[in-house]
Amino acid sequence: MPCCYEVHGIDISHHQGVIDWEQLISSQNTGFPIRFIFMKATEGDDHSDDAFSHNFDCARQYGFIRGAYHFFSPKTDPRKQADFFIRSVHLSVGDLPPVLDVESNGKRSVGELKTAVKTWLDCVETHYGVKPILYTSYKFKTRYLDDPVFDSYPYWIAHYYVDSVKYEGRWTFWQHTDAGSVPGIKKDVDLNVFNGSLEDLKALTLQK
Repeated sequence: MPCCYEVHGIDISHHQGVIDWEQLISSQNTGFPIRFIFMKATEGDDHSDDAFSHNFDCARQYGFIRGAYHFFSPKTDPRKQADFFIRSVHLSVGDLPPVLDVESNGKRSVGELKTAVKTWLDCVETHYGVKPILYTSYKFKTRYLDDPVFDSYPYWIAHYYVDSVKYEGRWTFWQHTDAGSVPGIKKDVDLNVFNGSLEDLKALTLQK
């Protein structure tokens, strides 16, 4: 676990299988209590994660701060992808802003990828009234999305097996491993920290 971070969380999808939420909530009594959970909701313009609806409801029921993310397909119309996410995900007060997960350039040029990503972000921000979170790896962002236009979005950085974040810009969440273990989930799970206090995290959530 990275040193000196107060707020810990995980991100999940159907790959984690059936989750024992009673066991997962018991993590609150450990030295690294899970406070937030991001869940995969959609991918492309027509694929829903099978576990999303159930996990999203359970996260709220068990008192976790919850969020939903979309896995971006560079070869698919970004407006159609945004519309699909909007139809699939109904956020409420106390939920984290929507997340765009960008991991592939789909053989698009840097300019084409930037335009597509910005289009999705704009559509989703217009609908929810809040700036989305941008998730991508340290290397991918510096190579493909190194543009001031993206620096205004909360950045969730994927940067594994290092003692500290090497990224020199601002970041909000850090996914520091993809091989974590938590109560209630039998398979490996991604572990994250929030760059701030629990009060700061709550302030980031939807307020209306």
